[in-house]
Amino acid sequence: MTRSLTIHRAGPSLTVQDAGRPGYLGQGLSRSGAADPIALAEGAALLGQSAELAALEMAGVGGEFTADQDTRIALTGAPMMATLDGAPLRWNASHLMPRGAHLVIGAAGQGVYGYLHLGGGLATPPLLGSRSVHLAAGVGRACVTGDDLPIGPDRGKTTGLTLDPEPRLT
Repeated sequence: MTRSLTIHRAGPSLTVQDAGRPGYLGQGLSRSGAADPIALAEGAALLGQSAELAALEMAGVGGEFTADQDTRIALTGAPMMATLDGAPLRWNASHLMPRGAHLVIGAAGQGVYGYLHLGGGLATPPLLGSRSVHLAAGVGRACVTGDDLPIGPDRGKTTGLTLDPEPRLT
């Protein structure tokens, strides 16, 4: 059975992103991928998984989410207010999101791009070797309220890890 993340409220620019799709610039398609690739790698480290896995990129504001099974998550990038069933969550950390728990991610306090990583990564269909949405090129679309996003198999078990993020301007 495939696990899924349900979006109950989507911020204005919520997209699936990974490291992008190199090798298509000659055909007019830029690499795209996460605006903050360091945050993508930090989330992977917090969950002990490959940095190639896709995450949700939140530009300025997150949204509201539930998962249909217990799911490990990590929050990285621009710090945003986040709660799980009303309890505050630490940014730059990994957590367990129990089945049906209500995750709320608000506005960024500083920076722009925040990331919600899931144990197993987002398993949307890849296109040209990437799951990244590239809105300007018409590759994929932004996530909207009501979307159910598939989550890949999670081979990890650890949560509660934290890190001090690398300084950057995004």
